[in-house]
Amino acid sequence: MKHIIAAGLIGAGAVSGAWAQSSVTLYGSMDAGIAYINNSAGAPKVIAEQGNTQPDRWGMRGLEDLGGGWHAVFQLENGFSTTTGAFSTAGTEFNRQAFVGIGSDQWGTVTLGHQTPFNFDLIGPLSTAYLAQSWYAFHPGNIDELADTGIVPFNNSVKYRSASYNGFTFGSMLAMGGTTNFSFGKALSFAASYNNGPLKAAAVYSDQHNQTPSIITTGLTSFQGVPAATYTADNMVNMGAGVSYQVGNLLLHGVYTRVKLQLAAYTNVYQSYDAGANYQLTTANTIAGGAATTTFVGQRWTQFELGDVYSLSKSTQLYVNALYEHGSANAAFFTAGVSSNHNQVIFLTGIHHSF
Repeated sequence: MKHIIAAGLIGAGAVSGAWAQSSVTLYGSMDAGIAYINNSAGAPKVIAEQGNTQPDRWGMRGLEDLGGGWHAVFQLENGFSTTTGAFSTAGTEFNRQAFVGIGSDQWGTVTLGHQTPFNFDLIGPLSTAYLAQSWYAFHPGNIDELADTGIVPFNNSVKYRSASYNGFTFGSMLAMGGTTNFSFGKALSFAASYNNGPLKAAAVYSDQHNQTPSIITTGLTSFQGVPAATYTADNMVNMGAGVSYQVGNLLLHGVYTRVKLQLAAYTNVYQSYDAGANYQLTTANTIAGGAATTTFVGQRWTQFELGDVYSLSKSTQLYVNALYEHGSANAAFFTAGVSSNHNQVIFLTGIHHSF
């Protein structure tokens, strides 16, 4: 018995020593409030909204020091709804991210699993929707993949991010479709970014096969000869660039995205221009706003946002947003429901807490 106890204590000590070189961080974000939409499918509505300033999520990040500047990493992240408690993607627990990998302080990091694309990682954080903190301000349909929805992360993917060289980083990503046909569902992406002092900039190019963008949320009922609800592109070429610059209390930012969608003999281009500014009135209070215009299959959507975020602490903020969109056919704020006419207005307020 003594030998068994001693062995157990030695084993516990070995485990304790290993974990002394490791860390696991639990994190998350919860956001809930009330929104008024003046026209959604022909009628006004008041809704309990969630995930406006940031998507509701919780996750775990892990890092193990392997010595010599090398480390093992992992991340698991689940999206959910604060208002209902439901998963954001039914039946998929870690629907936002699930990956494991190995990295070096000198050479960068390679990860494998279910991972977000570079458009979300690098271009999204420079957009009005992200910086003015309103989910509805992402471009109609999110065809350019700046927001992380259930169809945006790539399954079966290998991702490389370099170390930072005086603020400059680069990366590449290969997603495999998970079938015996290697090209089916394949996505190949390249990215570069710069973050040094007041200037941030990024550019992304991605060639994707057999993707299912949410065309129907733009208000189109059919696209490229098939129902919009069941549309799958043979090929999507998704590229974009963005920049931001901090001048004292003023942050200026802009984004351009372009997506070419092909199915059989059909080809169409989705294109967005986005710009805005944030001004920090006080340590606790920030005014943010911006505008974007998107063109697609002969239609144009132009939208404006103005918001005020007041920080009660580093972790908790109160916010209010006002948004307006005009569509050449129908207005269609992202996930708000398509308007029955050219215009759509949203007012919302809520509270956000991160941990």
